Amino acid sequence: MPALKPTEYYATVNWLGSVEDSSVNLTSQALDSMTVTFSGYDPEYHSGLTRPSCSRVIQQYPRDTKIRNSRQLSIVSQEELDLIAETMGLETLAPRLIGASVVIEGIPDWSHVPPSSRLIGEGGPGLVIDMENRPCHLPAPFIDAENPGLGRGFKAAAKGRRGVTASVEQVGTLKLGMKLRLHIPDQPLWSELS
Repeated sequence: MPALKPTEYYATVNWLGSVEDSSVNLTSQALDSMTVTFSGYDPEYHSGLTRPSCSRVIQQYPRDTKIRNSRQLSIVSQEELDLIAETMGLETLAPRLIGASVVIEGIPDWSHVPPSSRLIGEGGPGLVIDMENRPCHLPAPFIDAENPGLGRGFKAAAKGRRGVTASVEQVGTLKLGMKLRLHIPDQPLWSELS
């Protein structure tokens, strides 16, 4: 019996980008297409089959423990970017300023899709959603460089809107304008969640 079910929700890829080295510069450079392998997008700083653990999983592993890389890509929605910008008092918030890998449009409440959901393109690629990407203060100076004094408002404005982290399950090429179908786990919420 299938464990994942296709939905009638489709995402359109609006923007693609790659971060060369986030320890030096968090911003991403725009791309027209992105060929992804099981390691992610190879030129991207966050690519690789494994990664050192970070603050996202500090309660599970000591910092810098070698773990499987479920954070190869950062996927944000245009709808949520627009809400962040509005809350910050900006006309727009450029995805490159927050180190986004992929910007999609068309799926409501994107940051809260169930973990283990998939975005699947016809013939590939297939991306596995890990979890919500919590906002942090790191984009602030890059936002400030183009919008003086407004960067510090990013973390609060992006709460619940920062998108998700994802990894590659099926290789393929992401292209601007392509459609990706959302597939979600076919299971009820855990009874112990309150």
